[in-house]
Amino acid sequence: MMFSGRTPFFLGFAACAAAIAAAIFYFQHHLGLEPCPLCIFQRISIMVIGAIFLIGMLHGPRGTLRRVYGALLSIACLSGMGIAIRHLWLQYGTHEELACGGTLEFMLENDPLMKVIEDVFRGTGDCGEIVWSLFGISIPGWTLIFITGLLVLSLGILFKREA
Repeated sequence: MMFSGRTPFFLGFAACAAAIAAAIFYFQHHLGLEPCPLCIFQRISIMVIGAIFLIGMLHGPRGTLRRVYGALLSIACLSGMGIAIRHLWLQYGTHEELACGGTLEFMLENDPLMKVIEDVFRGTGDCGEIVWSLFGISIPGWTLIFITGLLVLSLGILFKREA
């Protein structure tokens, strides 16, 4: 059964690790695409999801604890999906008000954390620019599809009835 034991936790962790590796080694280093602030937030959400999957894989929870992991994973996935949706909205909407804000590192050095978060979600020119696409779907679109798949896996963990 796909959703039994540690297997779904391993699959989720492996998928997250592969996604982060692709983001860093392929998109960032091979193609030379620097991540915008919302891209970094999406990477962080995938890392958080991956960490929960890893802890679940190592722990091997059963019963109620397994459902707790499923719920935590589902919440983390929904958060990541929200960030990706916001990013897509910035990319595909008409937003003349998007500023050309600095890098996330610059923002963190010069502004309080809450202002940085507010500015990132307001959007920057970098976040509104589509720099790569496959089949007409940009990177945050693919991220949304990927995290939706992780949500399905998480819901399987949450609602799987143990024999």
